[in-house]
Formats: sequence, C-alpha cells, structure tokens
Amino acid sequence: MATTEVPAQVGTRRWWALGAVAAGQLMVGIDLTIVNIALPSMQQDLGLSDPSRQWVITLFALGYGGFLLLGGRMSDLIGRRRALLVGLTGFALSSALGGAAANGAMLLAGRGLQGVFGALLTPAVLATLAAAFPSPAERGKAFGIYGAVMGSASGLGVLAGGVLTEYLDWRWSMYVNLPIAALAAAGVLYAVPAVQRASVRVDVLGALLATVGLMALVLGFARAESDGWGAAATYAPLAAGVALLAAFLAVQARVKSPLLPLRIVTNRKRGGSYLAVFSLAIGMFAALFFLTFYLQTVRHYSPIRAGLGFLPLTVGLMVGVRAVSRLLAQASVRTLICPGLLTIAAGLALLGLLRSDSNYWLQIMPVFLLVGLGTGWVLVAANSTATLGAGSDSAVAGAMVMTSQQVGASLGTALLSTVAGTVAAHSDVVHGFNVAGVGAAGFLCVAAVAVYWVLSERSPDHSRWKLPSRSTRL
Repeated sequence: MATTEVPAQVGTRRWWALGAVAAGQLMVGIDLTIVNIALPSMQQDLGLSDPSRQWVITLFALGYGGFLLLGGRMSDLIGRRRALLVGLTGFALSSALGGAAANGAMLLAGRGLQGVFGALLTPAVLATLAAAFPSPAERGKAFGIYGAVMGSASGLGVLAGGVLTEYLDWRWSMYVNLPIAALAAAGVLYAVPAVQRASVRVDVLGALLATVGLMALVLGFARAESDGWGAAATYAPLAAGVALLAAFLAVQARVKSPLLPLRIVTNRKRGGSYLAVFSLAIGMFAALFFLTFYLQTVRHYSPIRAGLGFLPLTVGLMVGVRAVSRLLAQASVRTLICPGLLTIAAGLALLGLLRSDSNYWLQIMPVFLLVGLGTGWVLVAANSTATLGAGSDSAVAGAMVMTSQQVGASLGTALLSTVAGTVAAHSDVVHGFNVAGVGAAGFLCVAAVAVYWVLSERSPDHSRWKLPSRSTRL
C-alpha cells in the first residue's frame, strides 16, 4: 500500500513556488542541449570513442524519456514537495558525478542518473503548478511563464554550453546545475506546502512495462541516427518498445489502480494536447538540430556566436507565451493550439530556402522567430489543458505531456536526420536540410488538421473510460 496526494489548497506563496519549480525545470531543459556543445571537449579530455560519445546524449534521453510516467506516479505517491526535493537533489548529485568524471564510465553514469531524477522532477513541477493556480486568469500567467522557461531552455543551453566550454571547462556544463538546484530546493522548502495524502495501490507491472517500453523506443530512435533504420540495433528495440507499450495499455485497462488511468489519454482535450506536443517536438527539435549544425559546421560560427544566434528563438517564444497567456481563459483550445503548429510549420518551410551563404538576418533569424513564436503558443495551451481538472492524476497527466515531447523529439531527430543524410549523400548537406525542413513543415500542417479534429466538439470523447468487469489487482 502506498499513498498519493489529495489536492492542496492554494498557498499564499504560490508565485514563489512558481519561481522555484521553473528554475528546476530550466535546469533540466538546459541539460538537454548544453552537453551537445561541450561534447567534443568531453571526448578529447576523457578519451571517449565515437560510439561512446553518442551515449553521453542517449543515456540522458533514455533515463528521462523512460522514467517520466513512473516519475509522474511517484510524485503522487510520495508527495509533490518530496518529489521535487528528491528530484532536485538527485539531479545535482548526478551532475556533480558527471562533472568530476575521471573516465567515460563515470560520465555516462552521471548522465543516465540525471535523466532518471529529471523524470521525477518534471511531473512534480507540473502537478505543483496545476494545484497552485486553479483560477483561469492566474493559470494563464503561470503556465505562460513555465512555457517560456521550457521553450527557451534549448537556446539557453546552446549559449551556456558555448560560454562555459570556451572560457572555463567542459566540466562546468555539469557543475552549473548545482547552484541552480540549491536555489530551487530552497524555494520549494519555503513555498511548496506538504499536503495530506490518501491511500492507493501501486501498479508495479504497469510501471515496468511503461519504463522498459519507453526506454526501448528512445533507444531505437537513437540507434536509427547512427546505424540506420534497417539495422537490427534499430528495429529490435523499436519492435520491443511497441510490444511492451501495447501490453502496458492492456494492463492499464484491467488493473484497479493503473499507473496511467486511460481516462487521461482518452479525454478529448488532453489527447489533443498530447498529439500537439508530440508533433511540435518532431518539428522544433529537428529545426534546432539542423540549425546548430548549419551555424557551426557550414557557417563555421564559434560556439558562443552560434548560441547568440539562437536568441531570436527565445524572443519569438516570449511573444507567443505573452499572447496566448492572455487568451487562455477566453479562447477554445483548438483555436490556440492549431495556429501555433502552423506557425512552426511556416518557420520550418523557410529552411527550404536555406543556402550555404544565406544572410542570417534575412533568412535564418525568421526561422528562429517563427519556430519560437509557435512553440510558446502551443506549449502554454497544451500544458495548461493537459493538467486542468486532473485532480490527483495531475502529475501523471503532466508526465504524459513530457513523454509525448520526448518521444516526438527522439523520433523527429532520428527520422529527419535520416532524410537529410540521404539527400546530402546525393547532393550536399544544406540541400539535405532543405528537404528535411520542408518535409517537417508538411507533417506539421497535417498534424494541425488532426489536432483540430481531435479537439472538435463533434469528435468522440472517450474520457469516461470504463474498466472491464473482469478488472483485477496486479
């Protein structure tokens, strides 16, 4: 028998709580990209082989993507406040382990543990926001700030990685998390109340199936980038991941206390939000991946200059967040999310015009602005909608947002990198980016139509999912 939180009353320190959890999530978000810039220095200093170098990125993604659903339920079981503190402390200690690495094994262990503790932290962040800001007006502002943090983290990670690597040492790309975690933990202790918890059973089998299945999917997508889609190292984990997640869904329909209550994903508005974030991640992360390589490899920008080049992404995102935060209480979800997806598609389509000598201000900056604008627009609406009215399932509902984003990012980077690489093999690198960018834009246009239909009042809503009469305890 374990425990889960009963929704807490709104605290008077909720804005301090927002600052604390936003800082914690910013730390996790930055870490998704900061190591990309420091990776060459890491490899040289620790003598990593090329295959080992890839695992520095992959292990973080495996831990984070694989454990998000379990992290969401653990947040319910041990309490949001405790989950935040454990996540922040564990992430900081894992970062210290990676920063102090004397060899590749220590670095890889630190990166994997960072992902696991990040997966505990993120759902607790979303659940805290959902509980602290129930009123529509304040909820829009709170999730607007959170959306700005999430969306700007990638660009800030690139910039911070460049500055720290060039002027200090690659180890500071890991150590920088320690003061951030300490400040965030102090804020949690001050502003996030401990609440009474009620009894609930733990779905152990569901946790195992979901965790291993998601890890297998992320691993398969990561291997597709290095080994190709036809390699056994790619399709074997992908097939295993699909099979395990199918078994997971079957188990969730039968147990009395599921890890992921199916009413969460079958709810029309939440389902549309998850689809939107999944689609956004495919396009956004692929765009960031291509532009990082373009600026540094084709245009030969220094890490710092490349990081500065990403700043318009943050500007566009802030504009999108500010606009949608004001509309959140009045407009329907689909009128907010779908234009955001189409705005990202417009930015990706501009990648089709990219040339090796393109002018930054006229041809590259608009891509960042549009992708940032659409990302801020979608993330605020999707995160708010996914956790709205979820009650004791808030952490798991929030975890599904990040799971959708992580799987979408892994799939998009792997798939579109393959497209770009195949085209480049018969032409050049920039033309590969052109084709992949236009392809991603087309996908997002289709996704916008699909999301519009899912969020339509006329589409079926299966939120009142009923368990089979043979429900049993596992």
